[in-house]
Amino acid sequence: MKTDIILSGVGGQGILSIAAAIGEAALEEGLYMKQAEVHGMSQRGGDVQSNLRLSDSPIASDLIPLGHADLIISLEPMEGLRYLPYLSKEGWLVTNSKPFVNIPNYPTPDAIEAELAKLPHKVVFDVEEIAKDAGSARAANIVLLGASAPFLGIEYAKIEAGVRRIFARKGEEVVAMNLKALKAGYDVAQGNAK
Repeated sequence: MKTDIILSGVGGQGILSIAAAIGEAALEEGLYMKQAEVHGMSQRGGDVQSNLRLSDSPIASDLIPLGHADLIISLEPMEGLRYLPYLSKEGWLVTNSKPFVNIPNYPTPDAIEAELAKLPHKVVFDVEEIAKDAGSARAANIVLLGASAPFLGIEYAKIEAGVRRIFARKGEEVVAMNLKALKAGYDVAQGNAK
């Protein structure tokens, strides 16, 4: 088993929390894991990217070569598109459909949609809307994690346990809300994977 994942987004969206939850689940699954992060100007709305490699055998490098990512998880559609050269032909993109416009020459929504439409394996949806329906817009990152769960190669129950562990110090109410967000994202992926 080997899963190479690129996580991308904009500073403050919770990309590193997604990586932490996947890491917890991978350890519970008994997998090897390597991670490399690029924070950029994350505190000022800059891009944040993380390579996360999971395997049932030792991993030599923490960087994913071009064309080898099994999964791109992105809270921002243009950031997801930025890393497409790393996606394998059979790889999946799981991304938010709503842009975070943080630069003056951000592409038009139609241009972003046209690029996303070209991809054979994708789950594209309004992550914030699902998060609001699940109880908190702040859980958008965990909704996205849930939508990515079918492609991680890790039991869903172990992903739930990872979410529980990383939010446990914030109290049971926060844990319950994040588990609801995780399930809401998972349900979206089950219905929208194409």
